[in-house]
Amino acid sequence: MADMIQVTAGAGETIAILRMGTFETPCALGRAGILVAKREGDGGTPDGIFPLRELRYRADRIKTPPATSLPIHAMEPGDGWCDDPKNTDYNRLVRLPSPARAENMWREDHLYDLVAVIGCNDDPVVPGAGSAIFLHVANEIEGQLMPTEGCVALREGDLLRILQGCSIATQICIRLI
Repeated sequence: MADMIQVTAGAGETIAILRMGTFETPCALGRAGILVAKREGDGGTPDGIFPLRELRYRADRIKTPPATSLPIHAMEPGDGWCDDPKNTDYNRLVRLPSPARAENMWREDHLYDLVAVIGCNDDPVVPGAGSAIFLHVANEIEGQLMPTEGCVALREGDLLRILQGCSIATQICIRLI
């Protein structure tokens, strides 16, 4: 199915195989691997099937909006993502500074230059069940994809290729094998 991204890995593995159509590439997972019972701060990538909501990108670094059929939004300094389960904005985009704990989306590194928001724990939001689960640019050290805090991360070229086939109908299936 063209509208499905498959991500599979064994228990505890931080590198998975991502497949979309005939394209296949390694990707990084959370430091705890894929977890069936995702909780805030556990370092796990959630097991399940999720929609892709939108693409956010750094227009100051990526001059031409990426080719995709997802809704696209240019990020701004001060964009954040609330990861405070006690706040009503939990697992939502917020403006920084925020009264709640929130992750800075306008990063000095390039990991969030491209961020596809994975619709995990957002309809409805359950406090503590995980936040800020994204498909984003991988941190790579000496050719090795490094673990994330719970996201799925790809080399930038691979992410751009995947995004070309994405729309609001696209789902990402993250499964233990």
